[in-house]
Amino acid sequence: MTLENGEDIVLAQNPDLKLQAGDIQNKFIFKSKSNTVNLVTEVNSQTRRQLLQNKLKLEWMIGNIDDYVSVNRCFKCSRYNHRHTECKSEEVCPLCAGKHKLKECTAWRPDYKCINCITYNAYNKDRKTHVNHSSLDWNCLSLQTIIVMYRQNTNY
Repeated sequence: MTLENGEDIVLAQNPDLKLQAGDIQNKFIFKSKSNTVNLVTEVNSQTRRQLLQNKLKLEWMIGNIDDYVSVNRCFKCSRYNHRHTECKSEEVCPLCAGKHKLKECTAWRPDYKCINCITYNAYNKDRKTHVNHSSLDWNCLSLQTIIVMYRQNTNY
């Protein structure tokens, strides 16, 4: 499957969804670390609701549908909602929250600290979250909070 023929494959193999040409706009394809191929598309709100209620047949696979949410994380300070080119903060290691670059880090997994969760704890004295993970961890409470906020602010 390619970006060019992705829509044709979806339409041909999923006639029960009654999708029309133009309902799906393929954006890009990427492979996850587990070699899962993901097709990222843009659809209107009605098509999105319909797709989320079904599984999708793609070539020899039957796949799940989910929203694709991309969070900007700065490679300099490891915080969210900006890029390193716009960053005015100090360099922070995404693994141990030290003041050095990632490639200079010698911390082992038990020593990892998340700068975002450390910051959260500094501002929320009554509700603490654990910080013993890197800021690259997908299970980070700070990251999951940002994703929830992105989804709430998206007008479907």
